[in-house]
Amino acid sequence: MFFRNALVAATVSFSAFAAHAADPIGIPACDDFLTKYEACISGKVPEAQKSMFQGQIDQMRKSWTDLAKNPQTKPSMEAMCKSSSDQMKTAVSAYGCTF
Repeated sequence: MFFRNALVAATVSFSAFAAHAADPIGIPACDDFLTKYEACISGKVPEAQKSMFQGQIDQMRKSWTDLAKNPQTKPSMEAMCKSSSDQMKTAVSAYGCTF
């Protein structure tokens, strides 16, 4: 019974994560970066370090979603996301990630 409950909880958590991950920011450079970064983390980063990287993704997604909703900050989002992408490429290159 415990295993079944744990499996159900894991499935619900994964489904919530998958739905969250699919929410676009609405800025192509940001959406592209987050998609590639999440693929890198889920496919190449060791389990022991995934939660740290996932926390960064979650923070970026929330922050960028909020910034994209603001007409004063939205125009600068493309450049900001490209800059973040360039910085993170270096950070995850040790794991064999390229994007």
